[in-house]
Amino acid sequence: MIELLWLLVPIAVVLGWWAARCGTLSHLTNTSFKLSPDYFKGLNYLLNEEPDKAIDVFIKLLDVNSDTVETHLALGTFFRRRGEVNRAIRLHQNLIARPALNSQQRSLALLELGQDYRQAGLLDRAENLFQELLVSKTHQTLALHQLLDIYQQEQDWEQAIQIAKKLATVASRPMNTVIAQYYCEQAEYFYRQKQFPVVVQALKQALEIDHHCVRASLLEGQYALENSQIEQAIIAFQRVEQQDPDYLAEAIKPLQTCYQTSGQQEAFTHYLHQVLERYGGITPMLVLAKIIKQQEGDKPATDFIFKYMNKYPSVLGLNYLLDLALSTAENVTREHLLLLKDIITQLLKNKPAYKCNHCGFTARKLHWQCPSCQQWSTLKPIQWVNGEFKSDD
Repeated sequence: MIELLWLLVPIAVVLGWWAARCGTLSHLTNTSFKLSPDYFKGLNYLLNEEPDKAIDVFIKLLDVNSDTVETHLALGTFFRRRGEVNRAIRLHQNLIARPALNSQQRSLALLELGQDYRQAGLLDRAENLFQELLVSKTHQTLALHQLLDIYQQEQDWEQAIQIAKKLATVASRPMNTVIAQYYCEQAEYFYRQKQFPVVVQALKQALEIDHHCVRASLLEGQYALENSQIEQAIIAFQRVEQQDPDYLAEAIKPLQTCYQTSGQQEAFTHYLHQVLERYGGITPMLVLAKIIKQQEGDKPATDFIFKYMNKYPSVLGLNYLLDLALSTAENVTREHLLLLKDIITQLLKNKPAYKCNHCGFTARKLHWQCPSCQQWSTLKPIQWVNGEFKSDD
């Protein structure tokens, strides 16, 4: 019953608005829209949980003219927001079918119906209506936003690129970051289809439109590494430092593979020292500590971690320090260290590795489009430091 009372509210508002537009309530009663038995019949349908029959009655009562177009739109929007999309579609379709609409009213009705279709999952129908609005050059910005969401949902990246470029022009809105992500999506699709020449072209376009596109550099480096183009891979991975050092953690491990494959371990060690000096970060520290352990032994690696953690305390650093301690510990000391190690491992097990700078969403793996707020390139690597999330810089 509460839901039905809420449904009556917009009807009452609509009638009050209509009365105000006509002048006075007495004027309303002198028109064909006076409170007829059909109106009470419609209310009765609502109270008896028969909203479809009620809609039929109200559609007949509300003649479509310049005064009542907004009424139909308001009712349709109300139903859509309640999730009753089929009823919203009926109202908006009924409105569009009326010949008395002027071009502006029809465009607005098309926009509303397109949103109904999109919410109902009828993406082809929604796309056609939004494209019609682009042709008529009405509500272009809203139509472009809707089309962009549709093409993202359908993963039609070529169409998304074209629409994003139009939106940048029409709305004077910078879209380079988003368009570069679409090119990266294309590159990944082409790679799965083994269309390798097109992969290179898509990544080139991504970097041309957004020089700071980290994802394009990581993909370029990965594809080069997989094709044994080591020097090209190193150039691509090291480019990340200039693009956005927050993502260095994503480049260091594949860079290590590149340098090891090409026998340049000393050059990689030098690079890690430079990165730590410029930006800090738990990932380069841990990688360097493991290299020191391998080359010089446990004690130099332990000394290195202690020195670094005095300046940048880190749970991950402590976890690796325990690994080193366990390799030499004995008897009771070892048992205590194992218990501490297990506790820290459990604490770290479910901790997220990435956090969205826009909405705060956290994740265990990197998403280039945030699953929560749908923004692109907003998830950044994080580290767990002193019980709090910190960026890896």
